[in-house]
Amino acid sequence: MNAIRYWRESIAAVLAVVLVAVAFVVPYLDNELITPIINRTPQQVRDFADAAPLFGFRELHLGWGTPFAILIAIAGVLWGPEIARRLSWRKLLPLTWGVSLAWTMALAMVDGWRRGFSTRLSSTDEYLHEVPDITDIPATLQGFSERILDYQADSWTTHVSGHPPGALLTFVWLDRLGLSGGAWAAWLCVLVGTSAAMALIVTVRALGDETMARRAAPFVALAPAAVWIAVSADAFYAGVVAWGIALLALSTQKNRWPVSLAAGVLLGFGVYLNYGLGLMALPAVAVLVARRALWPAVWSLLGALAGALVVAAIFTAYGFWWFDGYELVQERYYQGIATDRPFEYWGWANFAALFCALGIAVPAAFPRIFTRVQPINLLVIAGLAAVVMADLSQLSKAETERIWLPFAMWMLLAPAVLPQRTHRFWLGLQVLVALAINHLLFTNW
Repeated sequence: MNAIRYWRESIAAVLAVVLVAVAFVVPYLDNELITPIINRTPQQVRDFADAAPLFGFRELHLGWGTPFAILIAIAGVLWGPEIARRLSWRKLLPLTWGVSLAWTMALAMVDGWRRGFSTRLSSTDEYLHEVPDITDIPATLQGFSERILDYQADSWTTHVSGHPPGALLTFVWLDRLGLSGGAWAAWLCVLVGTSAAMALIVTVRALGDETMARRAAPFVALAPAAVWIAVSADAFYAGVVAWGIALLALSTQKNRWPVSLAAGVLLGFGVYLNYGLGLMALPAVAVLVARRALWPAVWSLLGALAGALVVAAIFTAYGFWWFDGYELVQERYYQGIATDRPFEYWGWANFAALFCALGIAVPAAFPRIFTRVQPINLLVIAGLAAVVMADLSQLSKAETERIWLPFAMWMLLAPAVLPQRTHRFWLGLQVLVALAINHLLFTNW
């Protein structure tokens, strides 16, 4: 590629790489202020900062998923952009999801079935730890907030306390369907999380730009974010709200009220999965603005608000007041490791972790994203604005490669705006980032 001709993309990509490199180097400088963890013991460093800014630890390893991941990467780089351009839309949708699923599972199997998949959600900090004790859902909702704070005999586990009850209830409902255990929970997260790739391109096409949707398909299917989609509950959240945004975009066509209601239900439920998903209002606004038609946007907005209010009314009627939970979770946040994670490091290292999930092609596309106004650009900017606001809240210090997945998904659309002749080059860098991270580190999510 001619670096002089594409100097803006080259500079943006290099700056992103430098940011990531600095974030990895700083923890070894023993600075007392700009450090991933203060008041640290050797064990805390091993547990929380061994691979900072990523959450995990250094471990060079291979697995039986390695050859499959390499083959999928090669095939995707060589043929992905051309197939996405030529294939019929009805076939492209399931293919995008299928490739995303295969890529995600291949990367997970680098760590092995148990270590990389079936036991990821079975630790004592996770939701499944609480599921066997939930025998009365209404009573659980009514007393949920009382168990958020730590240092009580019946405090919720780390992840349950840090989220509204919708997250826990999802796994309770799965268990009640007879699909109990870590493997079924992992499959739920991966299937819903990888389906976000399909939701993204559905959204772009619904906003009138099928060409950009096709150009984005290989990038969203082969994203480095797959490393954390398998397996974290945040992948499930990302899939739920991605389809909420996709349905909102579809509802702006011919004033489809039932579709806008469904969009509101999904987005409303998202707020009861993760307190931070209130920021999904930004991509939602981007969809309505991109529609460029006042009354369809207004009717879609009203329908979505109605659907979201139905979800809120149900949770409130059963005794959970969202604002009480949000206030308490902030206190719980600083009862844990967050107290020892200084913002002086994580305020900028969060973005280094995010770029590990996004890959190099996304920041490379930023100069073009901010120079034109079109639907895909607005969606990317909305995702970026959401992570900036999350970062400034200081309630996201570390683990943002996982926590920010619902917002990062929309930023994965960015490489579509890069010159089409360069797509194989940038896609190649994307898969190399994912393969390197997955084989050099063992990520905790």
